[in-house]
Amino acid sequence: MERTFPGMPFCRYADDGLAHCQSEVDAIRVKSELVARLQECGLEMHPEKTKIVYCKDGDRKGEYPVTRFDFLGYTFRPRCSKNRYGKFFINFSPTMSAQAGKAIRSELRCWKLHLRSDKSLFDLAFMFKAKIQGWINYYGRFYKSEMYPTLRHINRKLCLWATRKYKKLKHHRRRAEHRLGAIAKQHPSLFPHWKQGVRPMVG
Repeated sequence: MERTFPGMPFCRYADDGLAHCQSEVDAIRVKSELVARLQECGLEMHPEKTKIVYCKDGDRKGEYPVTRFDFLGYTFRPRCSKNRYGKFFINFSPTMSAQAGKAIRSELRCWKLHLRSDKSLFDLAFMFKAKIQGWINYYGRFYKSEMYPTLRHINRKLCLWATRKYKKLKHHRRRAEHRLGAIAKQHPSLFPHWKQGVRPMVG
């Protein structure tokens, strides 16, 4: 890239990469050159993942078949944003991808929180707060609210834990949610997502 396209913004992580082109003509040329260069190295581009994307926003209003892509756990696409003056506009920007949210929920299932009735709520917080904080730090850099539904999934798992932990809450998930909500209000820093305001409902 430095030799053939000096000055063109380019980023890469492992075998994923992005090249920022000024026009479709430039994009087609870059793609062609990269295909040839990779072939020289005995490699090839992924036929489905490799695509030219139009970064559509308030200034780029044209039509194109592809206007979104995923990269490093983020989905980049046109979305409605609001500036500091309260005016809405279309911005091409990233949020946590659906695939990343699915991966987090899959890991949450592996934690088996609802089966850890031998642990206290403070034990669970100590065990998992670093992981939760890591998700927030990474995926919360852009449009943090987009990851809130995934963080609420943690609260649902904690509610299931409470219904198994305490006899008075058995078969009463709503009551368990209210109880956890009261604890979250009293100890908002116990879990990182509680500190972000993503807490169980308080009755």
